[in-house]
Amino acid sequence: MPLFYQQNINGATKLAIWKIEETEAFFLAKVPLKREIIHPQKRLQHLAGRYLLPFLFPDFPHEEIEIADTRKPFLPEEQYHFSISHCGNYAAVLVSSNKRVGVDVELITPRVERIKHKFLHADEVRFVNSRSTSQQLNLLTLLWSAKEAMYKWYGLGEVDFSEMMRTFPFQLKAAGEIEAVFLKGSFQKKLTLHYIVNEGLCAVWVMSD
Repeated sequence: MPLFYQQNINGATKLAIWKIEETEAFFLAKVPLKREIIHPQKRLQHLAGRYLLPFLFPDFPHEEIEIADTRKPFLPEEQYHFSISHCGNYAAVLVSSNKRVGVDVELITPRVERIKHKFLHADEVRFVNSRSTSQQLNLLTLLWSAKEAMYKWYGLGEVDFSEMMRTFPFQLKAAGEIEAVFLKGSFQKKLTLHYIVNEGLCAVWVMSD
């Protein structure tokens, strides 16, 4: 079973990251494909994410999932709050019965350099540049993943990644926390994000009341 990482955060909130090594048939035996997805890898990613929902909570009603205008999947009755992310051969899911959640998983590649101006605040640029060259790619990927996780946590779209989601300096480790704040109009929320960096992959997740 290619379970890459799992954390039962508490009785109500669980996280899992799956390394996809199976065929479609493996996932289709457990969960249906409810919409047409042409690209084979994207179809596998989609199925793996849906598979992890009842893997974490066996009573998860995946047949009731709907998609909001912002493309965020949700349950109309909110029995569970959940967030799904995938990249390459990985899928990640965070599910909670009582917390708003967001998760993101990213492969660590130099491509993030090309978009850093779109998501970094000037303070974050200074933070990254103040660290050793060997750390900068990991930091950039973590910050991108952190903001994707916050975006999914917020769930309502129309967010300026560089201005509305701010992270504060942190020590880069194999696993740790990132303090952040989400700012949109009169809405402000301090958040503590959690992350791991492992085997060329990083994952960031966040939850709150």
